[in-house]
Amino acid sequence: MNAIVDRVNRRAFIKAGAAFGGGIIAAGLPLSQAIWAAEGKVLKARSVTAFGTLDPGFYQNSVDVDVSNCCYSKLTHFKPGSEWGWELESAEKIEQVDPTHIRFRLKKGIKFTGGHGELTAKDVKFSFERVIKHNSPVKPDWGPLDHVEIEDEYTGVIVLKTPFVPVWNISLPYGVGHIVSEDAVMKATKDGGDFGMKPPAFSGPYVLADWKPNQYLILTRNPDWSGPKPGFDEIRIVPILDDKTAERAYQAGDVDFTVFSVDSLATFKSNPPANTKVEEKAARYYYWIGMNVDHPKLKDENVRKAIQWAINVPQVLDAAFAGQATVATGLIPPGMVGHRDKALVPPEGDLAKAKEFLDKAAVSDLTLTIDCLNESIFTTIAQTVQAQLSQIGVSLEVKVQDSGSFWTLGMESDGERWKDLQLIINYSFIMPDPYFSTTYFVSDQVGVWNWERFHNERFDELNAKAVTVSDPVERAKLYHEMQDLMEESGAYRFLTTLGAPIMYRSTKTRAACRPDGVPLFLEFTPV
Repeated sequence: MNAIVDRVNRRAFIKAGAAFGGGIIAAGLPLSQAIWAAEGKVLKARSVTAFGTLDPGFYQNSVDVDVSNCCYSKLTHFKPGSEWGWELESAEKIEQVDPTHIRFRLKKGIKFTGGHGELTAKDVKFSFERVIKHNSPVKPDWGPLDHVEIEDEYTGVIVLKTPFVPVWNISLPYGVGHIVSEDAVMKATKDGGDFGMKPPAFSGPYVLADWKPNQYLILTRNPDWSGPKPGFDEIRIVPILDDKTAERAYQAGDVDFTVFSVDSLATFKSNPPANTKVEEKAARYYYWIGMNVDHPKLKDENVRKAIQWAINVPQVLDAAFAGQATVATGLIPPGMVGHRDKALVPPEGDLAKAKEFLDKAAVSDLTLTIDCLNESIFTTIAQTVQAQLSQIGVSLEVKVQDSGSFWTLGMESDGERWKDLQLIINYSFIMPDPYFSTTYFVSDQVGVWNWERFHNERFDELNAKAVTVSDPVERAKLYHEMQDLMEESGAYRFLTTLGAPIMYRSTKTRAACRPDGVPLFLEFTPV
């Protein structure tokens, strides 16, 4: 949905602040934890947002998933490295029997904590189906899942209603692919719904030892874990929302791993902190400016297109990212199926053309609002767009929101503020399949994550069809058209697809990440 996200909620990341100076992280720990941590091998890492839920079937942001990776088991997981790929985890074997059936066989001996027994096919069925049954906000990650058939205690078949190409790059190795204990969850929740930040059982190498909202989350070794031993005795994760604050925290020694801002990349590459390795990563986030098409002031497509053409994207990026961000052509970054060579509206826009659209709308003295997060990148974008729109006679009021307020703005389930929403600066994280970027803009997502309230039957049809097409050339054509439809609606001005550089203390750890820099903590090793 930091310089992306992450999209909590899948897109939205419900963020909250943390104050940092030098060496203050341990100050909030219980004394016993602080003493224990000093004696063991501890990984101190920054997260770009606060934690939303440790129920993987209802994850709210990517850091929720980062922690779930440590505490639960999945059939498969992402491999670290510069290329996207997956490998077996709790599955001993997994195969695509036909386009709509995937058979798996579990490894034996994976146990849940709390006396909840061994992980079986029954738990896989429960975990996957509850995402659909309880209408999880992230159920699109499971696409056309129908059900899971149980063949025996360790073997089952995932049954899809229609072919779903992203199952291998999203469903299985990411958030909704985690397996929870049916016995534990049903006892804790009664109906099998979201258990939030109170997990009833774990099956991974780590367990949740302590959590203090907006301050830290601590994972320690799972005594019931019989698999490969991870490198650290403890993982301490601290939410630091602002990249610049995170950079200072790293330099103070408060964290040993962090994402940092792209505008600092050149500085840190040429003059890194002592004993630090700096790495550039593939695109991780996409940013855009959206417009609520149902708002009375924005119902006229000509008004929306006037705004599109008045926004000079290179100017916005120069101001917000110190010239280190590249102009986006849509939602999908270079190198991924569906990336467009260019957008329909040129990056620099055209003020004369913008004024023509306003004239068509017969609008004058237009006043609008733009909502954004209270972080420097977003306020800078908003102020730059404010100045640009003034050149066509549009007055724009910047409304800065804290994360708790921002990530509910377009949610109908959280009240009627969506009715007042006009322009919004938004961002979301990218996964290795274009479906993850497009599926939250379908009509069913209006009032959920589709805050522009964009309705287009053709878009919905294409989104459903594209996941069934395996040929990359044919599939790309569908995603090209989908992005064209978004842009033609006037409701979107694409800004950038942005990488997330990382740095880590080479005297403390050897980091292991996905190609986009997202940490895979189980693969980190101490030095």
